[in-house]
Order: sequence, then structure tokens, then C-alpha cells
Amino acid sequence: MTKKYNWAILGCGKIAKKFALELKGLPNANLYAAASRSIENANSFASEFGFEKAFGSYEEMAEDPNVDIVYIATPHSHHLKHTLLCLNNKKAVLCEKAFAMNFKEVQQMIKTSKDTNTFLMEAFWVLFRPKFKKVLELIKNEDLGKLKMVKSDFNFLGEYNPENRLFNIDLGASSLLDVGIYPVFTSLMLLGKPNQVKTIPQFSPTGSEESITVFLGHENGSTAILNSSFKSEYKNDVELSFEKGYIKYDRFSNEPILMQTTTKNTLISFDPGPNLGYQFEAQHVMECLDKHLIESPILPLSLSADLMKILDTIRQEAGIVFPNHD
Repeated sequence: MTKKYNWAILGCGKIAKKFALELKGLPNANLYAAASRSIENANSFASEFGFEKAFGSYEEMAEDPNVDIVYIATPHSHHLKHTLLCLNNKKAVLCEKAFAMNFKEVQQMIKTSKDTNTFLMEAFWVLFRPKFKKVLELIKNEDLGKLKMVKSDFNFLGEYNPENRLFNIDLGASSLLDVGIYPVFTSLMLLGKPNQVKTIPQFSPTGSEESITVFLGHENGSTAILNSSFKSEYKNDVELSFEKGYIKYDRFSNEPILMQTTTKNTLISFDPGPNLGYQFEAQHVMECLDKHLIESPILPLSLSADLMKILDTIRQEAGIVFPNHD
């Protein structure tokens, strides 16, 4: 008989609502607890999505012996503190990206996971989506030759507000850590770790980085051009250039993948599954716990550590500083 897990949500914001909506569709996930800094917010969230309990304190939720897994959906400036709280209370953790503010914090999280023998994974949901799996399959099975360039973008126009998490440095404001992490992750997955990093950043009136273009070089001659911004709208496509053709796809939509070679253009469809795809990462966490694992074999902690090292290098090159974390 399949074990049913009690899930708790730590932080009841926008991303938590998307996650909770899809978590409801998993038969082995029980919507157990919602936790916010105010009991009013927690009660509202719990009522909206059907959670059994509401907590106006993260500490109180983490100490509840019935909680099995905690999804952490607070700003990344708080991920270290909230992850350690849950791990030290022996709660499995699925923590939103960016995993933390820097590599030093990620090291602490990984060490605590191992010391407490408790599961920890970064919530990089796109890795588990059928579309990205199909792209990896095409790269592996199609005779496109070597991958020479990755171009990836994630831009949107955010309303300027100095107190908002998009522009408040104290909350880790940075297009790089918020949405630029997707292009960087794509490059890491497909090209590996770079040996050259160049950047062109733009800063907001608060001093936060609001737009950045990143150029990555690799020892084998491959390159990546990555863009992120809160100040402009743009297609959020990924383009992969090979010796004998290219693959192009939209990161989040269910539109077909375009593959072009010297002889033909092909639109490749796939089964997207229901909803956006957050349920795939949640299901994977429960499968790992069924096997008594403390990290994912698909998204191991070493991958999250490598990603944060690259982000640190990009920030250093661009002059992006977080006074409370660096």
C-alpha cells in the first residue's frame, strides 16, 4: 500500500498557491498544514486549498510531529533559516529556488541534511516537466552533433516598488536569483560548469540588480548567452544550437518543440500532463522518501551546490552585493 504523506506549506504567497493547487491532485499527498507569519493568512490559505491545520508560526508548524514534508515558499533571503528549522525538526524539505543566497548558505543546508539524515531538495520543478525530459531525449537520440551554444531568457516587466521583493535588497532582490536562475540552470544541465564568465548588469534605484546579460564560456568551446530582467517583456524561449541543427522551445508552455536540421523542420509534441507541472517534483520527493533517500538522484544536492557556485561567480563579476548575506 502506498504511503500517504502529510505536507505543510511554509510561506503562503503566490508560488505556494500554485504549488498547493497541484499538490491536491496527488493521491499520496495529504494537505495537512499551512504556516504563515500571521494566523489570519494561514487560516485563509488553509481554507482556500483545504489544508487541515493552520499555524501563525513557522516554529509551531515545524514542531508538529504529524508533518512529514515541508514546502518552503518564502523569499530566498530566508531559505537558510527556514530550511534549517525544518531539517532540525526532522522534516523532509522541498525548498524553492534560489536554494539560498550564496554557496556558503547552501553548504550549511546540505551539512544539516546529512547530519540529521533528513531529505532535502531544491524545488527546480522544470527539471521534472515532460517538456524538458523530451528535450533531453532529443539531445541524446537525434544526430545533431555537438551542442555549441545555449541561448536562454527570462524577462518580465515588474512594477517598481522599493519594498517589494523584486527591488528590496534585504529580501535578496535580483533578477538573476529570481528568474535568471532558470537560464543558468539550463546552461549548467546542458553544457556543464563554465570556465569563463562575463556580465552586463543594470541596477535599480535601490541598488538591486534588475537586469543582467550573462556570457558563459566552456573549455570545449561551447558558449551560453543568458538574459534576465524585471524591466522588460520578452519571449522566454530556449534556443540550442548544434553542429547540425537547432532545437527551440518555450520553457513553460505546452507548445510543441521545434527541431530544425539541414534537411527538415519538425514540430515535436509531448504529453504535458495536467496543470503546470509542480506535481511532478512533489511526486518525486515522495518517491524518494518511499526509498528512504535523503537526496534526489535526479536533482542531487551537488547539482544545487554547483548551480549556486556559478551564481556566486556571476554576482561577483557583476558587482551584485547583498549586505546582509555576503
